[in-house]
Amino acid sequence: MSNDKPTEDIQMDGVQTTTASADEKHQRLPVNVTKPTPYTFDLGNMLCNDPNPLSSTSEDVLCDTARDAAQGLLNQLLSTCPIASTSAGVLLTLPAPETPLPREKPLPSDKPMTKWEKFAAKKGIKNKKRDTKLVYDEATGEWVPKWGYKGKNKAQENQWLVEVDEKKERAGEIGTERTASRHERKERVKRNERRMRANERRSRTQVPGRS
Repeated sequence: MSNDKPTEDIQMDGVQTTTASADEKHQRLPVNVTKPTPYTFDLGNMLCNDPNPLSSTSEDVLCDTARDAAQGLLNQLLSTCPIASTSAGVLLTLPAPETPLPREKPLPSDKPMTKWEKFAAKKGIKNKKRDTKLVYDEATGEWVPKWGYKGKNKAQENQWLVEVDEKKERAGEIGTERTASRHERKERVKRNERRMRANERRSRTQVPGRS
């Protein structure tokens, strides 16, 4: 007795059609792929090389060949690569790539040395570049910006207790050191802005042809 479901004839508007059974329609392709010449893999690049010649270049043959290669690559990945379950999901670790891939652009050319770099190399001078935008805060034990948001220059303004300058207190210049620090900082900003505008006006008057 056969378990295969027969095809069914359906009458629709006087036209008789034949439909395939569910088993025939959803036939599963084989998981194990065997070829006369085995595949070679580069799992680091997720590459599968098929050395077997094509029987033809028809669309069906090309699709079947590509499907078999993809299935063989998946089988090789799942059977040789370590798999771990993490909080983000299942993680499969690929090995290092073996096939060198060509660069999209040529290698960048070496930049010529400047006069200072040539002089420093000749004299053995080493470039000790430091980040001058940060300063160490001993109170917090962290590197903080000198100026701007959470800058070290505003530390005096945020303290609940500040030391009073006796000279300024006797002169009666400003009420508190906290107010004085904020006032001095704003005055420095205004002076810098005035100097910048004056420099811009001076540069415009020195350029010929401009008013």
